[in-house]
Amino acid sequence: MKLPAWMHSLRFRLALMYTLLALALVTLVGAVMTVQLLRDLDGQFQARLDERADRLAEGFNSPSAGLGQTQAAPSGSYSMLVDGKGRVIYATPGLRDYEKAPFPFPGLREVRLDEVPYKVATRPLKKGGFIWVALSEDVLIQARQSAIRVLTLAVIGAPLLTLLLAWLAGRRALRGLGQAAQLAGRINPSTSVAALPLPRRQDEVYELLNAINLLLLRIETQQSREKQLLGQIVHELGAPLTVLRASLTQATSRGGPAATDPDVRRAALVADELTFTTQDLMQLARGQVEMKLAYHYIPARQLRERLDRLVPDTEFTGDWSVFVLCDPDRLTQALRNLLANGRRAAGKEGRVELCLEETPEAVRFVARDTGGGLPAELGERIFDPFVSGSGSSGLGLSVSRQIARLHGGELTGGNWRAEGGELGGAEFMLNLPGLEIGDDAEGDFGAEPVEPRQTLTGQAPTGQTSTGQISTGQISALIRATGPKQGG
Repeated sequence: MKLPAWMHSLRFRLALMYTLLALALVTLVGAVMTVQLLRDLDGQFQARLDERADRLAEGFNSPSAGLGQTQAAPSGSYSMLVDGKGRVIYATPGLRDYEKAPFPFPGLREVRLDEVPYKVATRPLKKGGFIWVALSEDVLIQARQSAIRVLTLAVIGAPLLTLLLAWLAGRRALRGLGQAAQLAGRINPSTSVAALPLPRRQDEVYELLNAINLLLLRIETQQSREKQLLGQIVHELGAPLTVLRASLTQATSRGGPAATDPDVRRAALVADELTFTTQDLMQLARGQVEMKLAYHYIPARQLRERLDRLVPDTEFTGDWSVFVLCDPDRLTQALRNLLANGRRAAGKEGRVELCLEETPEAVRFVARDTGGGLPAELGERIFDPFVSGSGSSGLGLSVSRQIARLHGGELTGGNWRAEGGELGGAEFMLNLPGLEIGDDAEGDFGAEPVEPRQTLTGQAPTGQTSTGQISTGQISALIRATGPKQGG
C-alpha cells in the first residue's frame, strides 16, 4: 500500500511523534490520577459508611442515648438490628420483610437490594447481637464512570488536538525549509550555483541552508577549476591536432602510395575523432550559457554533404531538399555525434541511418542504427556528461542535447523496434522549431539585411537556453542573403 506524499513529510512525522508522546503522557498521568481519585472516593465512601455504623452502634450501646436519640437515616441507607440468636428484630423501611426472620446476609460485605449495589458494615452490641448498616454505591459508581469518561476523552482528544496543533506549528516552523528546498531543487549546478537566502533566525534551518550555501560555493570553485583545466587541455591538444590533420591531408592529396595507404586513412580518421572530442570538451568547458549561435538559412543537403564526409557509409533518407534555419557548425557537430555513436554501436557491417522530416511546426532529424540499443538502466542519464553505453567518452550526447536546446529544440533518445517486434537498435530524434512566417509582421520585411555570419541570439540568459526565435524581417533577410547563393 502506497502512502500519500504528505505522510512522508518531516512536518507530519514530527507531529505524529509529538502526538504519540502526548498520548503516552496523557494516558500515564490520567491513569495515575484516575486510580488515585477512585481510591480517594472509595476511602471517603467507606469512612461515611463506618461513621454511620459507629453512630448507630453508639446509640444502642449507650444507656443515656436511647433509641430516640439516633439520627435519621440518610438517603440510600438501610439498617437492621440482629439479636444474639441471629434473628432480625428491627429493620428500616424497605427491609421490613426481614423482621422476625433469620438474618439473610451473614458474612457479606456487599449486597444488592432492588438491583442496586450496597456496601455493608456491622457493629457488635453490648447486649448481644449486632447492628447491620448498608449504604448505596450509586454515587460511587457515578463518580467512577465520570472519571473513566474524562480519562477516555483526554486520551482521545488530547492527541488529536496535539496532532493538529503540531501540524500547524510545524508548517509554520518549517516553512522556510520548504521554500529553501524548492529553491535548491531549481538550482542547476551546470549553469547556476546562486546562494540560497538565509532566514533571520539562526536556528537549525539557518545552519542547514548555510551549509548548503557553503557546499554550492565549493561546487562553483571546483567547476571553475575544471573549466580551466578543460580549456588548457583543449588548447594544448588543438594546435598539434591541427598540424596533424593538415599533414595527413597533404599526404593524401599528393597522390602516390600515401593516398591509398590504409594506415594513413586510419590516422586521418583518428585525428578527426580527436578533433571532435576536443570540440566537445571545449563545449563542456564553456557551458550552455557562454555559447553563441550564428544562424544561417541553408539547404539541408549542405548538412548532408558535411555529415557524409565526417561519418562515411551513413544512409540519408527523407526530404533533404528543404531549408533549415540553424547554426551549421553547431548542428553538424550535434548530428555528427549521433551518427558517430551509431556507427560505433553498429560496427562496420551495421547500418546507420539519418532521416529528415519537416512539418510546419518542426524540423526533425532521426538517427537510427542497428546496434545493441541503449541500456535500459541508464535512461535519461545517457545524456549526462561522461556517461556512455558504448565505450565512448560520453560527451557527444550531452553536447548534442545542449546544442538542440540552444536552437530552441530538444533531443530525445530510445530504442526502435522492427516490424516483427525485435529490437532494432538506438534511435535519437533531434527536433528544431519550424519557421512559421505570419502576416502580423509584414512591416519587418523592410528591415536591413543580416550578414550571413551575424550572431542573432547573443548569449542565453543564466539558467535558460537560447530559443532561436528570430523576427520575420530577419528571416526574410537571411533568405535573401543566403538562399540564392546556396542554389536554393
